[in-house]
Amino acid sequence: MYQTTIKKAVELVGIGLHKGTPVRLRLEPLESNSGIVFYRSDVDVAIALIPENVVDTKMATVIGKDGVVISTIEHLLSAVYAYGIDNLKVIVDADEVPVMDGSSASFCMLLDEAGIQELYIPKKVMRIKKEIIVQEGEKYVKLSPSPDLKYDFTIKFPHPVINQQEYVLEFTKDSYKNEIARARTFGFLHEVQYLRSKGLALGGTLENAIVLDDKKILNPEGLRFPDEFVRHKILDAIGDMSLIGMNFIGNYEAMAGSHDLNHKLTVELLKNPENYEVVELVGEKTADLEKAYA
Repeated sequence: MYQTTIKKAVELVGIGLHKGTPVRLRLEPLESNSGIVFYRSDVDVAIALIPENVVDTKMATVIGKDGVVISTIEHLLSAVYAYGIDNLKVIVDADEVPVMDGSSASFCMLLDEAGIQELYIPKKVMRIKKEIIVQEGEKYVKLSPSPDLKYDFTIKFPHPVINQQEYVLEFTKDSYKNEIARARTFGFLHEVQYLRSKGLALGGTLENAIVLDDKKILNPEGLRFPDEFVRHKILDAIGDMSLIGMNFIGNYEAMAGSHDLNHKLTVELLKNPENYEVVELVGEKTADLEKAYA
């Protein structure tokens, strides 16, 4: 199995969640062993996708360098990861990736348009060798060794529409597209009002997020899945975990996980080389590992 990039450059324009202004997003192919690189075309700054460049995790995953930031990268990265793309240049002309409809479905469509190109250099994946857990009170995120890849996420919210939800994704590209990609981000009306008072979430609407008041969903079309909330948390986690620099094989488990806990998990994982091994997907011995990214 080989490293991949996209066959051709593609682009779209969407609204930024926080500024509420149009953002142009362009994806371009890169050579093997380049990784995922973000580039701010308006200020001519490139930012490598590594945990050390994460500068904020409060509302989204934000990377930065020399005071230049790119926010809300996780939905795009979630799709890139699911498609098994190893090398890609992500160009934006503002400080955030466009939110689109609040899910990763638009980015999946963009990648389908771009196509996947093999690069004839063996693909590398990270095999989890030891259990790693980051815990804060009842909340935790965990990686553990496994011959396949699963995301097991549980959320609890004191809201009559959400309550407790759990979802287990047995990861493949197809299962991601069918079960996860269309799940939208969500927020509460009082939070949106507060953020707007601070000059944030100016692009947030019922067309790009699920919004709830104290009792119900405000979106007239309702939910795409009965458990859309926890499915979106898995979408976020997949994007956040892509900052380890490659696809991985192992189980991810979370109780009320967050961008912050996911970031701390990637740092903890990479801190000790004994936690993992990097495997090149060549030969019969890696056939099982290849299934998730076929």
